Amino acid sequence: MNPLDFPEFPFSSPLAKAIIDLERVRADLGEGTTAPEVFTQLRTLFQLLSSIMSARIEGNRTSIVDAVAGVQLADRADIKRDDGVQEIIQLQEATAFVDSAVGRGTILTHGFVRELHRISVAGLEREGDRTPGAYRLADITISGSSHRPPSPGSVHGDMTALLDFINADVDQNYELLKIALAHHRFVWIHPFGNGNGNGRVGRLMTYAAMRRQGFSDTAGYRALNPTAVFGENRALYYERLEDADSLEPESLIRWSTYVLEGLLTDLRRLAKLGDKDFVTEGLLVPAIARGLASSRFTGDEALALTIIARKVDVKAADLSSAFTGSAATRSQAIRKLLDRGVIEPIAEGKRSYRLRLAPSELTPLLVRELDQWGFLPRILRD
Repeated sequence: MNPLDFPEFPFSSPLAKAIIDLERVRADLGEGTTAPEVFTQLRTLFQLLSSIMSARIEGNRTSIVDAVAGVQLADRADIKRDDGVQEIIQLQEATAFVDSAVGRGTILTHGFVRELHRISVAGLEREGDRTPGAYRLADITISGSSHRPPSPGSVHGDMTALLDFINADVDQNYELLKIALAHHRFVWIHPFGNGNGNGRVGRLMTYAAMRRQGFSDTAGYRALNPTAVFGENRALYYERLEDADSLEPESLIRWSTYVLEGLLTDLRRLAKLGDKDFVTEGLLVPAIARGLASSRFTGDEALALTIIARKVDVKAADLSSAFTGSAATRSQAIRKLLDRGVIEPIAEGKRSYRLRLAPSELTPLLVRELDQWGFLPRILRD
């Protein structure tokens, strides 16, 4: 059997059920009631969490607080950063590259994959590569695995076959199955020289494959990233990868079932993000209250942020009940929140403001609320 062929499975199997259930949830997803600009901010938050997760899967133990602070200062060239923080910043940059380069139907190429690798590992000390952006030219072993990736002479041909598989059109019901098989195949090939870089690039490429299939077009799917599935149970992720390395149909079915069931679980959680009331009263307002309780915000600041959370965007006059006194006093208070990065103008030069959810002081507070609602994969709670 060609390992990039779809395995045959009974219609009553768990894999078939996961495919059917995913399509049912997909069909039920609408644009929701959450304001698009808020959803975009939430998506930014989830992408940051995905970058932290991807790094943690490979052993990076940077805290969420340190990662957020590092990403906030990513443009500062004068700061010497911890290698773990820098790794997360570069994963963020690679994700931004995927978002800018890949849309529905985009053809993924060797150059695209190599650029993901270059962005992800260039300059890193612990997780770097002597030839960032180049396929490996030597044999490689995978720590803790009995699988021996193909020889370097086979890498380009194997990657060509994989990219052809990803870029081929399939029936909608098989799109996520194709993506699951492609992720394993990439890790099986291990096309790059630094071991952990293959995992990070493989997850980025899987996210890119989802974008090219249109899984960022509807509300719930815009926050869906397969890294959350793999971060739920790191040991099980590696166990399922190792099992599938035999390339036997039954093992590929087990792997695909694991991925699709994980995506289904995550998607059902993320569907809540389309509900404006849940986002506002279940996430944003409690996060602001948590900030007030921990003295991160003053009472006036917390009230102002709550008003913004409920109105989405505001002008200075809308905050008069929070910042009493003269217009000048109110402007100074707003300026402090802008300088701290907790709010931002809705557009350059505009005097209307909205919350900045990530990266900002609100990010760790929102993460705590997401954890309360069961949104966080286990690897972010360890």
